[in-house]
Amino acid sequence: MSPRDTPSGVGALIRPWLRPKVLLRVAAVAALTAMVLVGVCIGVVRWRASGLEYSETSVPPADVALVPGAEIYPNGQPSPYVAGRLDLARTLLNTGRVKALLLTGDFGTPTYDEPDAMRKYLIGKGVPANRIALDYAGFDTYQSCARAYRIFGVRNAIVVTQDFSVPRSIALCRSVGIRTNAVGDHSQAHNATYDKCWLRDQIAAVKAVYSMVVQPDPKFLGRQETSVRDAMAANPR
Repeated sequence: MSPRDTPSGVGALIRPWLRPKVLLRVAAVAALTAMVLVGVCIGVVRWRASGLEYSETSVPPADVALVPGAEIYPNGQPSPYVAGRLDLARTLLNTGRVKALLLTGDFGTPTYDEPDAMRKYLIGKGVPANRIALDYAGFDTYQSCARAYRIFGVRNAIVVTQDFSVPRSIALCRSVGIRTNAVGDHSQAHNATYDKCWLRDQIAAVKAVYSMVVQPDPKFLGRQETSVRDAMAANPR
């Protein structure tokens, strides 16, 4: 048996890597690698979405406004971030920029329902119920885009989301085959909450690039739905 096969031999091989200076160097290399990876993915996402964000008055018309969900309060009211998106989507519908709204979000548990809360908010603002379609399995942006294409038949859309999420949303929806422009909500205050959401969205570029390349199936698929087509054909009430 060689010295390396003995416990003392193994320890002798490991001990140099446990020195504080070595650990600090390894940690620094790992952190730098992660930063480079995130930076490259952010660059890919922004390149893919370049020139495709518009204001609500200048965006080219499309069939549908795709509105991803986000936090809904326990009382059923949308958070300001969601409300900002919904108000923009309502403007797009009222001005004829889109024919229907597809509200996509998380209904993963019986006690948390983003799409219905979003729908209720819009109806309270005067949006006709028959112009709204719901996707209850939009658990993240990629799944919302993939299901919009594969389940609801969306081919041409305006994504309505927060300003910092616009590049990622455009890139993901275009990666699944939807001709996508976007309108971003720039109305939210730039405070600690905004900064946290902005940072999280930048890091999410890594997952976005993975999804763009791998094109995984959404968690739920199922049969084709006609609700978007029905909403597009509906007359305002």
